Amino acid sequence: MVRIRAVRTPLVVGNWKMNTSLGEAKALAGAIAASVGAQTDVEIVVCPPFPWLTEVAKAIEGSNVKLGAQNMHSESGGAYTGEVSPKMLKELTQYVLVGQYERRIYFAEKDAIVRRKLQAAQQVGLIPVLCVGENADQLDEGLGQYVVAEQLEANLEGARLDEKLVIAYEPSWTTIGLVAPPPLTYVGQIVEHIRATLEMLYGTPIKEQARIIYGGPVNPRNIAEIVKDACIDGVLAGTASVNADNFSNLVKAFSARSSAALSA
Repeated sequence: MVRIRAVRTPLVVGNWKMNTSLGEAKALAGAIAASVGAQTDVEIVVCPPFPWLTEVAKAIEGSNVKLGAQNMHSESGGAYTGEVSPKMLKELTQYVLVGQYERRIYFAEKDAIVRRKLQAAQQVGLIPVLCVGENADQLDEGLGQYVVAEQLEANLEGARLDEKLVIAYEPSWTTIGLVAPPPLTYVGQIVEHIRATLEMLYGTPIKEQARIIYGGPVNPRNIAEIVKDACIDGVLAGTASVNADNFSNLVKAFSARSSAALSA
């Protein structure tokens, strides 16, 4: 019997972080929707700051661009001043980032917290993007593969594992400028290791279905090389996502790869 490889729709996510004014957010979202909002062969998600979610939702309405959140609390409600619950986000968004490296580093979010957030997101129907990756010290010690495997096992415990699973390989040592960006051969090795770990822990179907995207430095200058690796199912972009042309170019690169694959 011939085993048919799962077809995974590329996913391009923009994390705007703590950037943009309200006017800038509306203009950026509108420009992205106008440029690539009709794409159907790439899933597109923008994650603006919390205060702009409603207005960005209006700006992308009618397009294929989806809305995501940068963070959330694991509880559904209560006395948690300044926090946002998954139930609140479900009113507006489809995706949410969990385990993002800045949350792990600057806000001391350990694996147990990430795991609770991931489960809470799934319980209300949000799709969590689980971010994993090693820091600079762990890189120096050659522990990259070990760290991401440990994070996967700890963060996915008790999670619902299906075709909606998204893992972002986001090495913190690149995104905070401690070390030069990794060669894409290294990125490919880690992505392959993530997929092998998923198979070892949860079986072949999850390995084939899960989308694994790259959350390191990505921009129009290196996207052509990134899309050459068929194991990388998309990107989680930071700086490039707050420029409509740059972000759209990322989407178009994965769209071109999808088109080439269909015609092959």
